Amino acid sequence: QVQLVESGGGLVQPGGSLRLSCAASGFTSDYYRIGWFRQAPGKEREGVSCISSSDGRTDYADSLKGRFTISRDNAKNTVYLQMNGLKSEDTAVYYCAASGGSGTTLNPRAYAYWGQGTQVTVSS
Repeated sequence: QVQLVESGGGLVQPGGSLRLSCAASGFTSDYYRIGWFRQAPGKEREGVSCISSSDGRTDYADSLKGRFTISRDNAKNTVYLQMNGLKSEDTAVYYCAASGGSGTTLNPRAYAYWGQGTQVTVSS
């Protein structure tokens, strides 16, 4: 059974950092494309970053480039999202998701498996 579990969310002050983790079970995460998404209250779910299955290519939402970094540890079957320079507008529930296929995409409709989400709140 495919399962994704996010962790690492919490309350952080503006300018701070958090590292989110997405632990995969029931499949080998390096065979799947993994994406991070977020959803703020009253807003649609949006793509944050993704990492491809085949060659580790990464992609980011344009507004987040330079602040967020996605990486994967195949030995731990875990994908990480390092978030630096956090702003109040980064407050949202963050989800990781997995899909088959090659390449990268930030379209949530391309992802079949989803975690339960972890709350990130940026506030002073």
